[in-house]
Amino acid sequence: MHIITQLFVGLVAIEHLYILWLEMFAWTTRGPKVFRGTLRNDLFEPTKVLAANQGLYNGFLAAGLIWSLMITDPIWQKNVALFFLSCVTVAALYGGLSASKRIMLVQGLPAIIALVLVVLLR
Repeated sequence: MHIITQLFVGLVAIEHLYILWLEMFAWTTRGPKVFRGTLRNDLFEPTKVLAANQGLYNGFLAAGLIWSLMITDPIWQKNVALFFLSCVTVAALYGGLSASKRIMLVQGLPAIIALVLVVLLR
């Protein structure tokens, strides 16, 4: 993959590692600041296990994207990146429609940009 494409794929992976950390380890401390106005403060503690489960899934997305960066075969590298970026995009669209429109911008836009770059810049 082209270096610019790899940078965008890497940025999406880092974003999902941050989400993993936030949802698995900082849900009750940092979560209320990040999700201010989206979720009442009294709901963070009772939803801690649910958030951790979501964080784990975000970790799988990050792992797949990181894996794509380590693949040496260009065809496989592209296919794996396309798969995981598509998963991120679908998750962002669903999250944007069901939870908060902001998710489409924060998670979806970087993934879509990376997807376009993977397709256009081989």
